[in-house]
Amino acid sequence: MHCHQDLVSCLSCGIILAGLWHLVYHKKSQCSYGRYMALSPPARTVPARLAWFFQEMPAFIIPLLLMLATHKTSIMGKHLLLGTFCAHYFQRTFVYSLLMRGKPFPLGVMVPAGFFCSLNGFLQGHYLLHCAWFDDEWLTGYRYKIGLLLFYTGMGINIHSDFILRNLRKPKEVIYKIPTGGLFEYVSGANYLGEIVEWFGYAVATWSFPALSFALFTLCFIGPRAYYHHRFYQEKFKDYPKFRKALIPFIF
Repeated sequence: MHCHQDLVSCLSCGIILAGLWHLVYHKKSQCSYGRYMALSPPARTVPARLAWFFQEMPAFIIPLLLMLATHKTSIMGKHLLLGTFCAHYFQRTFVYSLLMRGKPFPLGVMVPAGFFCSLNGFLQGHYLLHCAWFDDEWLTGYRYKIGLLLFYTGMGINIHSDFILRNLRKPKEVIYKIPTGGLFEYVSGANYLGEIVEWFGYAVATWSFPALSFALFTLCFIGPRAYYHHRFYQEKFKDYPKFRKALIPFIF
């Protein structure tokens, strides 16, 4: 398979535009799932574990299929793809989705999310395997090292924050509680902050436009959700910590 640079550029620009569109219209779209779903209950839902499993899986499977489709791939690109992008989506597909205890997920959200994961999985996989060029000194370069440090730091924050949220309530409890511990001591959206750091680290490590487009999309997509979570906690709990920010410690 050859590199289709024009397709890569178009898809990358499309992802950025989709993120900006969501940022502009997030006041409406943030109510589509989770704790805000009661504001506009959907007609059709899917059990949360199944929904997250099926919508996240394409981003893990498609890059692997691209690697199997041809042997003429970038070795460094292959290692980066497996060590970052696929590592994240393996955790999201086979660990996070099977451990979560969430409300039923709207079918109208799951299907577009699955489509996006499919498209993005193809974009990131195709670029790193067939378009990216890494010289022999890439492994020792500062971009690679800093990028991986950011990625795995963000991934650790994301997984730890999800663990805290998952264990806030006992089984069958439906009340909301204030998350504490880890970066939740500083921000309401610690899990979102971790994921944003992940993908900007991925963008630095790969130094690619497709990776940057996905990082920007992630910021535009889940950044507003962190803000609404923060506002939700402030309105619901009078004793909510005053110094805690929404997404960025000490700033916002």
